Amino acid sequence: MKPAAVVFDIGNVLIEWQPERFYDSVIGEDRRRAMFAEVDLHGMNDLVDSGQHFTDTIYAAAEANPAWRDEIRMWHDRWIEMAAPVIPRSLRLKEALQAKGVPVFSLTNFGIQSYDHAAEHYPFLRAFDRDFISGHMGMIKPDPAIYAALEKGSGLSGDALLFTDDRIDNINAANARGWQTHHFTGPDGWADRLVAAGLLTEAEAA
Repeated sequence: MKPAAVVFDIGNVLIEWQPERFYDSVIGEDRRRAMFAEVDLHGMNDLVDSGQHFTDTIYAAAEANPAWRDEIRMWHDRWIEMAAPVIPRSLRLKEALQAKGVPVFSLTNFGIQSYDHAAEHYPFLRAFDRDFISGHMGMIKPDPAIYAALEKGSGLSGDALLFTDDRIDNINAANARGWQTHHFTGPDGWADRLVAAGLLTEAEAA
């Protein structure tokens, strides 16, 4: 069926999210590899995305790992440099859908304070028809509960929803609930999927 609403992940769909790339540019690949091997930085970020305080969580991790204290604090202090740049065609697709009256929701693993910080730089983050932000919900993808919460909040479920995400585990969790899905590997493929779903014309998806 033609989807009734489209659900966007944000990181690596609308905004690039490549912490390793950032650290490679700042401290070099060798030191970055050593740090990521010693410190579970992605696990730290999951705590933020689950609703723990952005500053407190990262600074606590920095103090717990004094050999990498300054580098870990960059995850907070220079965070917007990691959450960059925008993926322009993805943003155009979001706006094209909304211009046609297609509801567009976010479903994103994102912290409370870090989302507010990002929205200062990327105002379009305040322009979804509905927001489903993990930090506010206290759960993260691919927990089935976060998908159930979106269904309850939107009143839509199953193949009424078309969801894109760059992580296959998040896609698989949506597939398990009967959602239509697209594994995002770039905006061109996503554009093609939206056209195939009958939501945009080729011209609108350009």
